[in-house]
Amino acid sequence: MRVAFLTAPEGVEQIELTEPWGAVEAVGAEPVLLSTEPGRVQGFDHLDKADSFPVDQVVAEASAADFEALVLPGGVANPDALRLDDKAVAFVKDFFTAGKPVAAICHAPWTLIEADVVRGRTLTSWPSLRTDIRNAGGEWVDQEVQVCTAGDNVLVTSRKPDDLPAFCRALTDALGKTDGTAG
Repeated sequence: MRVAFLTAPEGVEQIELTEPWGAVEAVGAEPVLLSTEPGRVQGFDHLDKADSFPVDQVVAEASAADFEALVLPGGVANPDALRLDDKAVAFVKDFFTAGKPVAAICHAPWTLIEADVVRGRTLTSWPSLRTDIRNAGGEWVDQEVQVCTAGDNVLVTSRKPDDLPAFCRALTDALGKTDGTAG
């Protein structure tokens, strides 16, 4: 099982990339780092530069059909850049069209809003996105993790790094549902 992790070249909140990455590996799935540009992505610890990570594939050359799920880490700059990239937005939308699990944390729902996939769904995020989510037709809730099932699609969202344990559990539960190992 391959799981796409989509980030911009700069501004991903490092722990929101590395913790879910480790959770995906722990259940035997293969995480794949996609970005809008080749090379490396720069992680951040809030506003401070942290580690960088090698990009496995450029999103413009990727297809949602090649992955079983999508993870969108947060950070403020990361989803803000992704939502301006047409290929990244289309890639995200394709996961919803295909009914595949998507997990987004912190500011990552900005990319979901741009992909026009929050309408009619209940999700959470960093609190400053609540009005954006409501204006896009979604319902915003303030809780550590929100799992929204609409049709075949499972959307997992969380607010912030403190929510990562619950986010990672819900993410791995959603992955189990895609391969028949969990109810």
